[in-house]
Amino acid sequence: MDPSQNTMASMGVSGGNGVINPQNDVTSASQDDPKQDLNQVINSIQKTLGLLHQLYLNVSSFNTGLQLPLLQRINSLVLELDNMVKLSEKCHIQVPVEVLNLIDDGKNPDGFTKDIINGCIAKNQITKGKTDSFKGLRKHLLEELDQAFPDEADSFREIRAASAAEAKRLAQAQSSLPNGDMKVKAEP
Repeated sequence: MDPSQNTMASMGVSGGNGVINPQNDVTSASQDDPKQDLNQVINSIQKTLGLLHQLYLNVSSFNTGLQLPLLQRINSLVLELDNMVKLSEKCHIQVPVEVLNLIDDGKNPDGFTKDIINGCIAKNQITKGKTDSFKGLRKHLLEELDQAFPDEADSFREIRAASAAEAKRLAQAQSSLPNGDMKVKAEP
């Protein structure tokens, strides 16, 4: 057996007279685990890259005596691409178009993530500034209310404290079970 046939046998392909026995990775994994599905797609991509490299080596040193191993590698590549398509149907991953454009432009897609995070930080700072401004306005209005209407300001504070306590009690009641235990949010 020549070295190319050893490689073909390790890929699940028989080298006799161009007959190919593909590996059936799709039927061997029938679990619904998304992470496992993604790992299978990644493994298939890596296998395809290996097949492409082997095909490149065969084509770069091609002579008529190596026609059968070349055809076998082409057939195994087609089968692996078909396997990859079947595996990828189980994976539902959404990639932003901007990331694909960055990759097409030869740029690092991590830049997209960095830009998104920086944008979120900037919006967070703006929102924090607005919140701080409203807190300052509320404090200022309460001081003015104290000076202009001291009795009404005290009754306002009492009403406000009562409503805050009621809101807290309702929130706790919604998150507690009839036996008094607290509900715990399950992590996804």
